[in-house]
Amino acid sequence: MNIGKGAEMSESLPSVSLWFREGTSDKVYKAAVERKGDGYVVNFAFGRRGSTLNTGTKTRSPVSLAEATKVYDKLVREKTGKGYRPTDEGQGLGSSVAAAVTDADQRDTGLRPQLLNPIGEDELEHYLTDDAWGAQEKYDGKRITVRKDAAGVVAANKKGLSVGIPDAIRLEFEAKDGSFTVDGEAVGERFYLFDLLNHDGDPITADSYASRISRAGVHFKGGRAVAVASLAVGEAAKRKLLADLKAARKEGIVFKRLDAGWYAGRPASGGSAVKCKFYATASVVVSKVNAKRSVQVSLDGQPVGNVTIPPSHEVPKVGQVVEVRYLYVQGEGGSLYQPTYLGPRDDVDASECTFEQQKLKYKADED
Repeated sequence: MNIGKGAEMSESLPSVSLWFREGTSDKVYKAAVERKGDGYVVNFAFGRRGSTLNTGTKTRSPVSLAEATKVYDKLVREKTGKGYRPTDEGQGLGSSVAAAVTDADQRDTGLRPQLLNPIGEDELEHYLTDDAWGAQEKYDGKRITVRKDAAGVVAANKKGLSVGIPDAIRLEFEAKDGSFTVDGEAVGERFYLFDLLNHDGDPITADSYASRISRAGVHFKGGRAVAVASLAVGEAAKRKLLADLKAARKEGIVFKRLDAGWYAGRPASGGSAVKCKFYATASVVVSKVNAKRSVQVSLDGQPVGNVTIPPSHEVPKVGQVVEVRYLYVQGEGGSLYQPTYLGPRDDVDASECTFEQQKLKYKADED
């Protein structure tokens, strides 16, 4: 079921797709009453039009249909009162929002990605000159693992919990022959595939990365919404990629051992896949909502600055985990310098928002 297109069940449940456009804002908000067990829940999805949407629920546990409808009607009134208008556009989650709500009931798919340890720019030379490593762009989107089998297409976030993906991506995966499991990054309505873990029932995680990405390039060749990430091999190609990424102000670069197999999770140190960001980001907790679309953010309960929320985003609530990009921190106890709000993080817990785990980038002392 696509939210906003009605419920494919014997009962007709309320659902709506709303659109808001003003200045640089171009947002969608989708809401639906959906059955859950013996009761009903009100789920929603929101974000910039054409992007991978954030999801949530207004009912933490099932309620009666009458109560769910009341919650839904109030939600729609609030949004239309802010200028949102109904639309029949097909851009959405491509699946029931109930399968993607960001609460404790979110379904565990069993899928887990390979996570990369960070390296500093002072370590780049080793990976550039060692021919055992290939390089790829580090994409600035949402990490998604996708499995297609006889039961259909399932997408999962970094925690392995089911999430929605844009229709364009889902439909292209559905159209591909056979079964497969892939790892990649969703950036708007485009999925950048950078690993193939299973192909037609054949688990290939023990194969070399060079073999896996080559096999992915053949199977997913010519896609519009799904593209296989380019792999630079050899020092000259890797140096060119690095220069191109920096010139285009991209997020960073990834290095992978060409002979390595795949493993889930992140090793304590090192590993066969590492990443280098050209600017710093941090997952932080909203500790206070300020006036004029600004929030205070914290680590370990200690404020680390304020960040403005752009019109294209909902103002997050106190206690919510969000992602912030920044230039540096001016010394211990300082605030994030030139912070930019990137959006909510439904795959990071507040307990992970510590100075130790976020590893803030501090400005070097000047002589």
